[in-house]
Amino acid sequence: MSAVLSILDLAYIREGDTARDSFDASVKLAQLAETRGYRRIWYAEHHNMPSIGSSATSVLIAHVAAHTQNIRLGAGGIMLPNHAPLTIAEQFGTLATLHPGRIDLGLGRAPGSDQKTMYALRRDAASADRFPQDVLELQAYLKGVSRVPGVDAIPGKGTNVPLYILGSSLFGAQLAAKFGLPYANASHFSPDSLVDAVTLYRERFEPSEELSEPYVIAGVNAIAADTTEDAHRQFEASLRRRVVQMVGRGQKFTPEEVDLIMTSPAGQQVAQMVRYSAVGTPTEVKTYLDEFAEHAQADELIVASHAENTESWLKTYDLLADVWRSAPVRLSGS
Repeated sequence: MSAVLSILDLAYIREGDTARDSFDASVKLAQLAETRGYRRIWYAEHHNMPSIGSSATSVLIAHVAAHTQNIRLGAGGIMLPNHAPLTIAEQFGTLATLHPGRIDLGLGRAPGSDQKTMYALRRDAASADRFPQDVLELQAYLKGVSRVPGVDAIPGKGTNVPLYILGSSLFGAQLAAKFGLPYANASHFSPDSLVDAVTLYRERFEPSEELSEPYVIAGVNAIAADTTEDAHRQFEASLRRRVVQMVGRGQKFTPEEVDLIMTSPAGQQVAQMVRYSAVGTPTEVKTYLDEFAEHAQADELIVASHAENTESWLKTYDLLADVWRSAPVRLSGS
């Protein structure tokens, strides 16, 4: 049986577009996804990144939820050390109250930004160390059994929004296993830990009220097109854009200079970040994803696409839906 298929929407602000264009595209994708059988769409918290519009993650989720009917929406993830647990409980409790049965809350401990932006967020340097305690505090607010006497999340109390632990290292896998929560590995941009992290999570998983057995979501990139050649052309172009963004940091380069950067150690390192990428015709992409799901021991795949424009981006998910059949979901309430 195939893994369940979901979408990671990074709310790209493409060159020449505005943030509003990005949000309009996110609505179109969500409307397509709920008619084509995708399980969920997640949005990631990033800050001070000109190409990503999902910084106010809960607000974007609310906007998309208001323009869709039943697809699950959530954060993949909220960087909890940037926030007070009570604030996130209130935000996602509000979302769950407005859109019952549709809201997920994935949690990470990375800053989602650089050092200067961490300062602008007023994030304490030691806040990541409190991540395990903050997860438990947040979970308690959502359950209605606050760990802070006299303080409740309103809205939020009793909504029991499902929590997911995100990670790109062994830490997140260990924590998810200890707390008996589902685990999502960020293998779409940080592939090195995938196998070891998932193995550790499955071996050490402790059943909880929320989950009786391990549940793994693995991130993977995909571009599907009518021809193999077109898909690979788009993938190469997206890789060049990524290398320029990450290595050039705002600088302008000629095509010849980009060629040199692509072959440099820094360029090759960026290319390795998207090692798990399914590129080709729908059948070729499905074959890769089936093999990847087995490799990752994944119950669910969450697919990010870096297609060259909004039309091709939507087409990737439409084409993939044509060839995919999802297995039943084992995760209760999600």
